[in-house]
Amino acid sequence: MNRYYLFVDFGSTFTKLTAIDVTKEVIIGTAKSHTTVETHLMDGFDSAYLQLLAAIGQPRMQFQEKFVCSSAKGGFKMVAIGLTESLTAEAAKRAALGAGTRILKTYSLQLTPADILEIDQLAPDVILLSGGTDGGNQQFILQSAQLLTTLASPPPIVVAGNQAAQPKIAPIFNQKKLTYLFTENVMPKINVLNAEPVRLILRDLFMQQIIEAKGLTDVEQQVGAVLMPTPTAVLTAANYLAAGDGNEAGIGDLMVVDVGGATTDLHSVCDGKPTNKAIRMEGLQEPYKKRTVEGDLGMSYSALSLYEAVGVAKIKHYLPQFKSSQIYQACKQREENPNLVATTAQEQAFDDALAKVAIDTAFNRHAGFLRQEKTPTRTLAFQTGKDLTQLKYVIGTGGILSFNPHAQTLLSACLQKEEQAHILKPIQPQFYLDQHYMLSAMGLLASVHPEKAIRMMKKYLLRLT
Repeated sequence: MNRYYLFVDFGSTFTKLTAIDVTKEVIIGTAKSHTTVETHLMDGFDSAYLQLLAAIGQPRMQFQEKFVCSSAKGGFKMVAIGLTESLTAEAAKRAALGAGTRILKTYSLQLTPADILEIDQLAPDVILLSGGTDGGNQQFILQSAQLLTTLASPPPIVVAGNQAAQPKIAPIFNQKKLTYLFTENVMPKINVLNAEPVRLILRDLFMQQIIEAKGLTDVEQQVGAVLMPTPTAVLTAANYLAAGDGNEAGIGDLMVVDVGGATTDLHSVCDGKPTNKAIRMEGLQEPYKKRTVEGDLGMSYSALSLYEAVGVAKIKHYLPQFKSSQIYQACKQREENPNLVATTAQEQAFDDALAKVAIDTAFNRHAGFLRQEKTPTRTLAFQTGKDLTQLKYVIGTGGILSFNPHAQTLLSACLQKEEQAHILKPIQPQFYLDQHYMLSAMGLLASVHPEKAIRMMKKYLLRLT
């Protein structure tokens, strides 16, 4: 007997449905509709559901199981606070990104009253407070905790710093009746990242916050419980595809790139260690599963931020026929009309150019880099971050990639450039395309049938090279 499963992703822009015959391990239909956060989430779901049943040709189809992930409400907004920018603040930021959050700002060194005013204006959903290795500095995290009590509208605070400071922080927060949670130190030793306990707490808070979106309580009653944030689902799929599970082998080191309207997300599943034993590692320990979210590299909601971040010359490199003023106006138009769909060859060329610049820049930020230091007798090489030069696979997903006949050309923007050989980007990976926009669904499926999810990804991801 065939078993039919429905997978639902309530995204910040689109609600996406994927129907799967789990017995045969085949996709039987997909559909999407705009996410209706402003009215009721079930409105967008109902529209997509009717499209799905029509596409399948079975208006009375019954699904034995339904699985839901969500990034509705635009994600989980967070402020990260740490002692030093290069260590504890960066550790907190990496742990947060792995949990599906969107970083509004990272603060390092000592907080100031002006920082407190800015945090109130940013209105984060959660604050991650770190600082000090275990047995190390306590003064910073205690002073930061005291200042956070002066916030006008304090959100929940997750404390993931020096463990010895926790008994002193509790009465500070209790006196002001703040909501807080303690967890293990995100950096217990210098350059050692302890991200998982932080991720679990942030994920739980994210799930609570998601449920407050308009209509999501009804979604849980009528469709099913939200199992995980969408970014977590994609990272879960990537991890299973790379590492395998049980009797189904993985394909090896890979990256997933998702270019969206608001952000460009990268997920790398690899250790990224130096390919040359003579190269020395420095800086914070890199996680095997790493996610970065570039909030200034979006195709619509963040188009002007992308323009400002990369400069007009980089965009013009792909659009020599455009004047600088035209490029600015086109970015402005997309930010003011985020639902704009390219209908002409010129508009499509512009979107492709933005995607290339976003991919290139996002990989520059995600990849590690080399630096050389000359001594009287030799030149030493030091690596910070992940070496992606020997990466086997790069998988593209997201609207601008999944349905683009020029997807391979766009993905090629991730490759290492001769003039930037110190940035350890991929050199000759195989490109694959998530043409069915299914990776979030595969992450959900992997939570119950990991081997089936791996086999389906191998079957449906389209090889471009």
